Amino acid sequence: MSGQLSDVREGAGTDRAVRTRGDILRVATEEFAANGYAGARVDEIAARTRTTKRMIYYYFGSKGGLYLAVLEQVYAQIRRVERGIQIDELSPDEALRTIAEATYDHHTTHPAFIQLVSIENIHRAEHLRQSETILRENATAITLLEDVIERGVAAGIFRDDIDAVDVHMVISAYACFHVANRHTFAAIFDRDMLDPALQDSHRRLIGDMIVATMTDRAAADAGSREASGGRRSG
Repeated sequence: MSGQLSDVREGAGTDRAVRTRGDILRVATEEFAANGYAGARVDEIAARTRTTKRMIYYYFGSKGGLYLAVLEQVYAQIRRVERGIQIDELSPDEALRTIAEATYDHHTTHPAFIQLVSIENIHRAEHLRQSETILRENATAITLLEDVIERGVAAGIFRDDIDAVDVHMVISAYACFHVANRHTFAAIFDRDMLDPALQDSHRRLIGDMIVATMTDRAAADAGSREASGGRRSG
């Protein structure tokens, strides 16, 4: 009986630890996104989570360790979204559109992710490069697109002169812009890119753009001829 009670207490302790760690990561994500790595304060995170600075360091080792854990968590979220797409059940163009729209939906509903990516770029990816987890898991974003593109090229649907990294860049750039440049864009053009009334059309637009780019073989062939002509004339 005492052994069973011990197991129950241990299980309860584990659950509390998981909840505490999750609460710290949630609040830390908000703090780092709002104030940057240098501006965020561990004391503030501790106060908001009703824990202590010592406890945070127990779980994460240091402020840098906490920040890295935050980065790993937010990158893991978008990778889970991508892995949830059943691309094998879709045609190449439908799969590409679905990936683009899912990326758009994630980025525009997770502004902290975009803010953290911007902050990490300011730091020249100094912290991100320390995470084998991020580097390993982010490779799946490219392998997913590679599979779709390879199928599209084999079916004669997609052009073969654009690789998965380029496609990922175009999709990410469009989706990130809505959050990263929201306020300056609104000030200049009086349009809130995250206005709910615009989301359906903006989501459809990135799907249209990326599918049109990959299926416009005539433009690709013309570009190739122009490049070849330029080399000969030079």
